[in-house]
Amino acid sequence: MGTSTDAILAYGYDLGEWDKIREAGEFGELALPWLDDDSDDGYREQAERHLLNASGFTEEWTPKSGYFEREEAAKAALGVQFETYCSDSAPMEILAAKVVTVARGYCEVLDLPALMTEPAEHGWDDKLRWACEALGITPTQERPGWVLVSYWG
Repeated sequence: MGTSTDAILAYGYDLGEWDKIREAGEFGELALPWLDDDSDDGYREQAERHLLNASGFTEEWTPKSGYFEREEAAKAALGVQFETYCSDSAPMEILAAKVVTVARGYCEVLDLPALMTEPAEHGWDDKLRWACEALGITPTQERPGWVLVSYWG
């Protein structure tokens, strides 16, 4: 078993270890109404669930067939996702509308002019703004943009 380093290009906000949010305390801690420090779920899982609830998907898992497919469709409809970067031992987060990942040893040719038009064409800034408002967070990054990070897993 080895390690791999991936390149990640994402359009959105760098949230760091949640310390790049204006509502974070001195040590990056967050006090948000939807966040339960005693939960078995971490920030990311709780944030995803809160966004789903805010979008109207409040269904809880039951043994009924098809729940996970409906949940995945609801997540896709949000138009935003969280992406982890840095490493497993020091995870940092991006709130993104688009993510392009290239694994170590691979190459991806990017159409930069097309990438530059996608945010306006797909309303990504509005989707990201909605997600931030729903979460009650204000990223320190002035506005959404393309961020290039790495992930070592």
